[in-house]
Amino acid sequence: MLDLNTVLVVTFAIACLQAIAWTFVWLAWRHLYELRFLAAGLAAIALGLFLMIVRGLEPAAWSIVLANLVIKIGLVLLAEGLARFLGQPRYSWIGVSLLVFQLVSWSIAIGIAPGNLAIRIHLSTVFTVIMMSIMCLGLLRDRTQPRLLRWITIGILVEYMVASILQSVIEQGLPASGDALVLADHNGWYLMQGALFQIAFFACVLFMVNTRLSTDLREKNEALSREIEERRRLETKLSASLEAERALREEQADFMRVVSHEFRTPLAIIRNATQMISLVGHKSPEATRERIAGISEALNRLFSLINRFMSDDRENRFQPEPLTIGSLLLDVRLHFGMTNQGERLTLTADDERTSFLADPEMLTTIIINLIDNALKYSPPDQPIDVDVRRRDSDLIIQVRDRGIGIPASELHKIGRRFFRASNAATRGGSGLGLYTSRKLLDYHGGALQLNANSDRGMTATVSLPLPVAATAQPHMDHVTA
Repeated sequence: MLDLNTVLVVTFAIACLQAIAWTFVWLAWRHLYELRFLAAGLAAIALGLFLMIVRGLEPAAWSIVLANLVIKIGLVLLAEGLARFLGQPRYSWIGVSLLVFQLVSWSIAIGIAPGNLAIRIHLSTVFTVIMMSIMCLGLLRDRTQPRLLRWITIGILVEYMVASILQSVIEQGLPASGDALVLADHNGWYLMQGALFQIAFFACVLFMVNTRLSTDLREKNEALSREIEERRRLETKLSASLEAERALREEQADFMRVVSHEFRTPLAIIRNATQMISLVGHKSPEATRERIAGISEALNRLFSLINRFMSDDRENRFQPEPLTIGSLLLDVRLHFGMTNQGERLTLTADDERTSFLADPEMLTTIIINLIDNALKYSPPDQPIDVDVRRRDSDLIIQVRDRGIGIPASELHKIGRRFFRASNAATRGGSGLGLYTSRKLLDYHGGALQLNANSDRGMTATVSLPLPVAATAQPHMDHVTA
């Protein structure tokens, strides 16, 4: 005959250890949240067994019902956790309904026949068979675990159901001796096989967890392999794209060399004609000689830009040299004097002797582009104000017009390649003037800003950093073209 208290203590210890084990497993793999239900179920079973151990020789009716109910809650939690772990329907309403039925039926049974242990054992058997049948159904439907492991787990559950039914049969045929401390002594074997069931069930679920983790690891490795393969494919595609871009750049360079050559040919003809005309320039009027000089200067600047920007020599594109404000304004005045638009310009400088470093061809091109835009989009009777002055450590060049302006909603787009404002559609242009100016300013570390005037028109402001040694005189010189 087994000592029931000893069996209870052993079963209680097993339940406690398994609850702790599942808790640590869940803490190690938090994504397996279902293990919390297994840990809680085993903790509830351990608590119920503890209540049975400490309730005394003549327990109160409520303590008997409470201990049994806590153990049954643990069984429901085990079924819930297994169903969640396998991804199967949980049938939680069945478990809750059985718990309510167990509470009511046991309370009635103890109230009517407190010495009749068989009724309570039969009720517990019904509860156990239903809950474990639900667990078996989930295992039969599952396809995530190995077939052999599922059938072994089902066999363990069926064995416990058979043992529960057999215990009810034995209790019905051999009534308890009257000692209702826990169970009749001849049912000690049932508690012992319950402890063995806990160990076997724990081992099966542990193997299931191992299978799940192995499957997750394999899926992650496969996903990683697919990602590596995709990255290799993208790398191959990128390499092909870079190779195509490299070939395209070579074609573009060839094209630029061809265009450069075709530009140089007519420009050389124009230069030669200008030189021939200049040989007899002493017989020409003063105005003609000035225009020939302006043509020569413009040709020289254009040749310089072509040689730098249409050649493969990128290092020699930007060639800064010391300049003064006076020489800069002189080049601008000469250019627009050639186009009969110089009378519309008002050139103002605070000190024409202020020196700075800049590429003369680039900077002249920038200012000419800005003035060309101002002239193009202003009425022919409106002047264009060009003001050059020093402000702190910057040289500020402002070109102010009284033209049609730029819509406020499009102001942030101005300066993009080929973009033109909606109100400039009726006027000729390519949309490259401001774009080119910004690019040339980048070489100087300068900036271009467009602002709407308070009355009408726009003001283009160019800022260039001055050298540290630059000085400015306090007097003001005004030059009007």
